Formats: sequence, C-alpha cells, structure tokens
Amino acid sequence: MYGLVNKAIKDLVVNNYGQDKWEEIAKKSDFHEAEFVGLHPYDDALTYKLVGNASAVLGADASAVLELFGEYWITYTADEGYGELMDLCGDTFTEFLGNLDMLHTRMNSMMPQLAPPQFSIQNETDQSVELLYRSHREGLVPMLYGLIRGLGKRFGLTCEIELLSEKSETQDFHLFLIRW
Repeated sequence: MYGLVNKAIKDLVVNNYGQDKWEEIAKKSDFHEAEFVGLHPYDDALTYKLVGNASAVLGADASAVLELFGEYWITYTADEGYGELMDLCGDTFTEFLGNLDMLHTRMNSMMPQLAPPQFSIQNETDQSVELLYRSHREGLVPMLYGLIRGLGKRFGLTCEIELLSEKSETQDFHLFLIRW
C-alpha cells in the first residue's frame, strides 16, 4: 500500500492516543523512519503489521481499529489535498459509490503501483443500495464498514451496512446492503 495509507494510520493513532502509543506501534512493526512518504509504495505486510500492533498496543480488536481507520480515511484524504478529486466523483452518496473505480483510476496516474479494490452498485432505491466489493487483499472488510460510514457523513447520511454474502470459492466479491 502507499505511504498515504500508513501515514493516515499514524496520524489517527497520534491524534487520538498520543505520540508515545504511535512510537510503540512503530517499534513493534519494525518501522524506524520518522515519516512515511505519501506517494511511495510500501509492502502490504507493513500495513497489516501496523494494524495488528495498533490493536495490541491500544487494547482494541483489529476489526475495530480497521473500522475506525476506514471512517478516518474519508476526512483524512480530503484534508490531505484529495478533496477536490473526491468532489468530482459525485453529488450524491450513491453517485460517489458508483464512481469509486473512476476515482481509483485517476489516482493510478499518481500512484502507478496502486492495486485498489473494485466497487459497483446495484438495486439502488431512495433509501438503500447494494455494493459489490472486490479486493485481492484479505481481511479489510471492517475497514469498508468505516469507509461507508465516513462517506455517509460526508453526504449528511447515517448509514447502516449489512453483509449479504461473502467472497467464496464460487463468488469473487462481498455483497453489502447499505441503508440510510
């Protein structure tokens, strides 16, 4: 994953739990640099270590850490200079969800090693939509819950997410029902 993700994890920890907790997490993760380079690719294993060690140091379930991070990611990326790009992806919550792949395609020009998940929507109503989520990275579904909640807040919505079906040997996606 790119340094922007790891930097956001660091900022989330520092802003909510303090620099000392971050230093403990970084040490346990064998990360000894002062900062992450936002547009530099890092091995996914480092990101997984950071989340796992944040879970241990903060005494929180890894799923809870990922969910908190997902929600934080929405405001963080907007504040880090990607807000205007996000604004181009839609004027409504469902329009934005439907354009996530386009957003990632645009990001790919700045981050050529980006390997983003894929999203599509279906069965849209005034109060709900189904989201198909495909990713080669395992274990990040809790982050998606946070992302959806954070994105909902961006559009003034309180979202509930229900997992309808999971990725399996016969299905290459997770399917969620999102209501607001």
